[in-house]
Amino acid sequence: MAGRARMYRGDKRRREEARKAQQAAKRQRRLDRAASGQTGPEIEELPAPGAEPAAPTEYIWFSPSRNRTLATSTAAPPSSDAPNDWILLTDPPKASG
Repeated sequence: MAGRARMYRGDKRRREEARKAQQAAKRQRRLDRAASGQTGPEIEELPAPGAEPAAPTEYIWFSPSRNRTLATSTAAPPSSDAPNDWILLTDPPKASG
């Protein structure tokens, strides 16, 4: 059984140079963001504690005969050719009150 092929010295040097270049690019991007006053990616604000979550805006339907899912904005099943075997995967929004 043949042994594992050994790397020659150039591979290690090239990998190290690529790693240093990536680190330098990362450092430069960080400096650019700091200079422009930007921070990391924007995150969505969390809802207030005790507040109810918003009702879903999409209803996800599944058809076993078609083996596919479909998103609709209403609670009515998608209208399409037979067979009409759509199954609702998401719960409808609860009425607040």
